[in-house]
This record gives sequence, C-alpha cells and structure tokens, in this order.
Amino acid sequence: MNIIVCIKQVPGTTEIKIDPKTNTLVREGVKSIINPFDCYAVEEGVRLRERYGGKVTVITMGPPQAEEALRETISLGADEAILLSDRAFAGSDTWATSYVLSRAAAKIANYDLIICGKQTLDGDTAQVGPGVSEMLKIPFIAYVSKVEETKDKYIRVQRMVEEGYEVIEATLPAVITVVKEINVPRLPSLRGTMKSKSAKIPVWNAAEIGVEADRAGIPGSPTRVVKIFYPKRTHKSEIFQGTVEEQVSQLAERLEKIV
Repeated sequence: MNIIVCIKQVPGTTEIKIDPKTNTLVREGVKSIINPFDCYAVEEGVRLRERYGGKVTVITMGPPQAEEALRETISLGADEAILLSDRAFAGSDTWATSYVLSRAAAKIANYDLIICGKQTLDGDTAQVGPGVSEMLKIPFIAYVSKVEETKDKYIRVQRMVEEGYEVIEATLPAVITVVKEINVPRLPSLRGTMKSKSAKIPVWNAAEIGVEADRAGIPGSPTRVVKIFYPKRTHKSEIFQGTVEEQVSQLAERLEKIV
C-alpha cells in the first residue's frame, strides 16, 4: 500500500505574532515544528505500511528550511520525503496550496491513500485535505479516528462525530484527514535518526510538477488577508462603598438595570 502524507511546518508556539505591514506570520526567532495533527497522519501512514506493506512518502510545500521537518518524518518511519519549494508558491492560500499538493501527488502517481492532519496550528481552516481530494477527483473522509481495514481497493474507517462515530467505506485511492484520537505518535528511533541524516530530499519546483503560474501563490489565491489585528481589550470597573449589606443592595440594583 503506497501512502502519501501531507505535512506543514508551523511556528512552534501558541503565541503567534503577525506583521501588521505584510499581514503574514512572523517566523524570525520562532522555532518551527511539524504541525501537531500532521504527526498523527505520519504515524498512521507508517502503521498502515507495517500492516499492509508498501511505502510512505511525505510531502510538504514550503521554504528550504522545511527540509528539517521532512527529515524528522523519516526518523519517525517514513520511507521518502519530497520538498515542494518555489518562489511561485509564496503567498498561496488553502486553495492554491491544495492545487500544488495535488500536482505533486499526480506526479508521484502510484498511491493508494493520501493522509493529512485534521487542520494546521497556524491556520485552523481544515480546508487543504478536502481541497486536495477535490483537485484529484477522489473520495474524501474527514475526522478519521480509526482505520479498520483496507482491502481490494477500498478502505473502511471510523469517522468521529459529536456523539460517537460513523463507519464509512470508500474506494481507493482516497484522501483522509485524521484526528488525534487515531493513535499515539512514536518517538524517533536511532536507526530512523541515522537514516534521516543521510536521506536525500528531492526539491520539486513549479515546472517539475506542472503547476500553472496563475494557479499558485498570490495570483492563484482567491482569498486575501486584508487585515489582521488584535482586538482592543477594554474594561470598566466600579467599586461599591459602604457596609457589606449596602454593597449587596447596590449590586442588586445595578443588575436589575442590566436585566
């Protein structure tokens, strides 16, 4: 079973800062990590390969430093990794990102399943997984909490819903997005770490995967970040005077006016 896992390198902090001039993330001085939900996607890909054989190929779209994240996935058990990097990809929204990833998957060609994390830490849109599915015209299942079986070109999974789960079957190839309940990611092994250091990470640009210039980057992004700002925090307090009974009476009067 040949599996493609899509990951993203994100800022390793919950206190994300925005450049008010460019409306983009400030990455300088912030350690980058693999998007947490993508770690579960990598782990599930490796587990499926261990059950059914095949190969796990991890891909990411990003700047040259994203190679670090790809090497980490190899230390976690992935077989190969490919970096999609080109200035033409800069500024891509989720639609353009889905297009670039789908073109890379089309070039890899021999795949049965594409796995993505549910959403990213920095965007929280949960749109890339279904976007890739739409671009490739293959089935999509979201919020997968367990892969029950893959056999004879079909997959059966448990999809998490509010009050339990649904059992869904789909034909392969397909795209799934996974939640953290699906597994517990393993730690890098010594053998995997050594392999990650010597692994060759191919870099594919726009021309190599057949990306049309007007469908990637800012030209290919139908959505724009017009402005990002922090809401102003304002508060007004009032101190009641007098005895406890008088203060309670004043508070009661004030609450009656509000209601």
